[in-house]
Amino acid sequence: MSLENDTSKAWDILSTKLSSWTATAVAMLPNLLVATLVMLGFWLASRLVSKVVRNLLSHTSESPTVTRLIVTFARMFILFFGLFTTLGILNLDKTVASLLAGAGVIGLAIGFAFQEIAANFFSGILIALRKPFREDDIVQVDSYFGTVSQITLRTTNLRSPDGLEILIPNKDMFTKAVTNYTRTPDRRVDLEVGVSYGDDLRKVEKVVRDAVDKIPGRLPNKEIDFFFKAFGDSSITFQVRIWIDFHKQTDYLSALHNMIVAIKEAFDANDISIPFPIRTLDFGIKGGVTLTDSMTFSSQNKNPQDSPDAAQST
Repeated sequence: MSLENDTSKAWDILSTKLSSWTATAVAMLPNLLVATLVMLGFWLASRLVSKVVRNLLSHTSESPTVTRLIVTFARMFILFFGLFTTLGILNLDKTVASLLAGAGVIGLAIGFAFQEIAANFFSGILIALRKPFREDDIVQVDSYFGTVSQITLRTTNLRSPDGLEILIPNKDMFTKAVTNYTRTPDRRVDLEVGVSYGDDLRKVEKVVRDAVDKIPGRLPNKEIDFFFKAFGDSSITFQVRIWIDFHKQTDYLSALHNMIVAIKEAFDANDISIPFPIRTLDFGIKGGVTLTDSMTFSSQNKNPQDSPDAAQST
C-alpha cells in the first residue's frame, strides 16, 4: 500500500512539473518566435557587414591575413550581440550575466596560459599594419638572415640563402632590431687585401681604383673609397669600398666576386704581389750574432771525437 502511495505522489509531482513546463513553453512561444527572427536578422546582418568590410579592406589593406581577421572579428561581434539580445527577449538575463562572467574568467585564464601566443598574435597584427618589412624583402634579425617568404599572425618565415626555412616568432620580429636590406637599394661592398712591403703604395691605390671602377652594377654617382689600414705581419692591408644597386643577395656576392677577380688580374698585370704569410728571422740584432757566424762558430768548435769517422777509427 505504501509503494502505491509513493508511486502516486511521484506521478502527481511529475505531472505538475510537465504541466508547468508546457504552460511556460506555450507562454514563451511568441517570445521564442521573436527571438528566432531576431537571431536570424543578426546572422544576415553579420554576413552583410562581413562582405562590406571585406570589400573596403581589399582596397586599403595589403595583408589578406589582417583582412580575414578583421572580417571575422566584425562578424563574431555582431553574432555575440545578437545572442545576448535573443537571451534578453527570452527573459534569460541571469544567463547573460553568467555567460559574461564566465567569458571574463575564461579569457583571463587563456591570457595567462597563452601569453606568448597572444604576444605573437598581436605583434603579427602590428607588423601587418605598420609594414616594417614585406614578403620578398631581405632582412636580418639577430643571426638569422634571409628573404621573407611569408608573414602569418604567429610567425614570419624566412628563406635562408642556402634554402632553409626559418620560422621566427612575430614578437621577436617586432621588438628586436631588424635590418631590412631591401628598403635601402644602395649597398656598400667592402673588400680587404694585403700588398707587399716592396710595392709602390701610390701605384697600388691607382691600380685598384681603376680595376673596380668598371665593376658591373657599381653606382657611378658614389665615390670609390680606398684606405690603407694597417702594417700586417707580412703585408700592408688596405680596404676598398664600392656601392652597388642591391635587389637580392646574389647582387652583393657577384660584386664581391668581380672585385676579387678584377684586383687580382690588375695586380698580375702591374707586377704587384699579394704576399703569403712569411716570417723573417734576424740573428744580427743587438746581443746576438748572424746566422753565418753562428754556423761557422759551431763547426769550428765541434768535438772531433763525436764524428762518425772518429768513432770507427777508435
